Parts: sequence; C-alpha cells; structure tokens
Amino acid sequence: QQEKEDLEGKLKLREHLSQNASKSEATPAPSKNVDLEMKQLQCKLKNSNNEITKQSATIKSLKNEVQEKEERIRELQAKISRLERDLNMKRHLIEDLRSRVKANQENEKTSNETLESLERKVKALAEDCSNKKTSIDSLKQRLNVATKEKSQYEQMYLKAKDELEKKDLRLTNLESKMVETESAMTELETTASQQLHGLAKQSGQALETVQKKLLLANDKVKEFMTFVKALTRELQYSVQELRTKIKQAKKMGELRSCTRSLSQESVQLAASILNVSTADLEEILEVEEDEETAKAKKEFEKDKEWLQYIQKLLEAQFPFASYLMDAILEKLNEKKKLVEEYTSIMKHTV
Repeated sequence: QQEKEDLEGKLKLREHLSQNASKSEATPAPSKNVDLEMKQLQCKLKNSNNEITKQSATIKSLKNEVQEKEERIRELQAKISRLERDLNMKRHLIEDLRSRVKANQENEKTSNETLESLERKVKALAEDCSNKKTSIDSLKQRLNVATKEKSQYEQMYLKAKDELEKKDLRLTNLESKMVETESAMTELETTASQQLHGLAKQSGQALETVQKKLLLANDKVKEFMTFVKALTRELQYSVQELRTKIKQAKKMGELRSCTRSLSQESVQLAASILNVSTADLEEILEVEEDEETAKAKKEFEKDKEWLQYIQKLLEAQFPFASYLMDAILEKLNEKKKLVEEYTSIMKHTV
C-alpha cells in the first residue's frame, strides 16, 4: 500500500510536470521521456494493484483458516475441561472407594474377632451342654435306682401286710380258743379285736389313698414344671429368632438402599477399577456395626436373667403364680413388639 501511495504521488508529480512541459513548448524532447515514465509507472501501479488483490485474497483465506482453527481450539479446550472434570470425579470416586474398602477391612477384622469370641462361647456352651448331659444321665441312673428301691419297699410292704393278715388269722384262732375257755372274755376280746381290725383296715386304706394322692400330686407338679420350662424356652427361642430376622431384614434394607443410591454404571466402574465382580463389591459394601453386636449381647444377657428368674420362681415357696404370670406376660409383650417391628420393616423393604 505504501508503494502504491508512492507511485500515485510520483504519477501526480509526473502529470504535473507533463502539464508544465506541454505548456512550455520550448523543450519537446523530455516530454516523451515523461510519457514513457508515466506508462512505466502505470504498469507498476497495475502490477501492485494485482499483487494487493492477490494478497488481500490470501489474507481473507488465512483469516478464515485462523477462525476455523480458533473454533477448533475452543472445542478442544472445552473437551479437555470436560475430560479433566471426569478425571477429577473418577479420582474422587476411587479415593472414596479406597476409604470404604479400608473401613470394610477394619470392620471385617472386628467381625472376625467377634466371630472368634462367639466360637469360643459356642465351644464353652457345648462343653457345658455335655456336662449337663452327663449330669442328667447320672440323675436318670439315680432315678432308676430310686424306682428300684421304691419297688423293693412296696414288696416289703406287701410282705408285711401278708404277715399281718396271717397274724390276724392266728389271733382270731387264739381268740376262738380263748372264747371256749372264757365266754365273757372271748366276747369282749372278739368285739375289741373286730374293732381293732376295722381300724387297722381303715388306717391302711387311708394310708394307701394318701400315698396315691401324694404320688399323683408329685407327678402333676413335675409335669407343670416341665411345661413351664418348655414354654419359657420356646418363648426365648421365638424371641431370639425374631431378633435375628429383624437384623437380617435391616441389613437387607440397608444393602438395597445402598445399591439403589449407587447407579449401576458407577458400581460397574468401581468394580472394573478394583478388578472385582459387582457381587464381591456388594459384599465389601456390607457393614456390620459394633452397636448391634453389643445390643445382641445385652439382649442375650437379659434372656438369661429372665430364665434364671423363672427358675427361682419355680424353686421358691408358694405362692408364686402371679409373679410367674407377670414374667411370661412381659416376654409375650416383647415378642408382640418384635413381630410388629418385623412386619413394618418387611413392608418398607418390599
């Protein structure tokens, strides 16, 4: 453009000079040179105009290319920012999963310790059960011995009764002989012997009925004791079963809520990052809290105390029916509350 301006200035000067030269006709030879220069300058001006048009066209094409590249750069920058955001999210997710894995490992350690302690308790209870079985066997043997002794005593009682009857017969014979010797004395003795015999029979029959009633009463008491013990054990077993069902239902609900809160894509992504299956990841995400184990221990201790209290009531002196009724009603109310809680949990989980 500067060359164009210079050439245009020169052209103007040449035109001015040619006009002056045409006015002054004294020097005609230099005007030809001026025309030639004018033509040369016009040619140069045309060439420069052509070059300017070419350069402006190239500049426009370059500007278009620059704009396209800038748009491409903007798209790439947006893509890079999106990728950086995704990368940061993935890093946060990996860190979160690592922290969860650490927490699950710690919880697994605690659960293993609790399992070991429970196994020890189970072994101790098994040993206690075996000891109780041996004691029950020994008691059964003693009972057999007692029944044998009872049968022996009954046989002795029957023998004594037979001997007594024989002696009664001898006494009647002697009395008949005494009647032959002294009629008055025999009459008195026979009446006295008859009265004594009746009294002896009545006392023997009364003793037999009392013994039978006492045996029946003992059998009834034993049956009542076994019924109460079986009822309390069944109540305790049903309450413990309901507690375990409630715990399992709560765990299933927590697991379902946890799996629902996490999307399937995130779970699969986490599983692929950790190089495990989704099922293993769900097992890792399960957490058993220490509070629940402590609560279960307290409930087990309460059940144990309740059974001991009922055993004391059964071993206590009369009357104890009202206290026994209150204790059983308390356990039944607890069972009712647990059933309501289990049904509400199952409704929410469904």
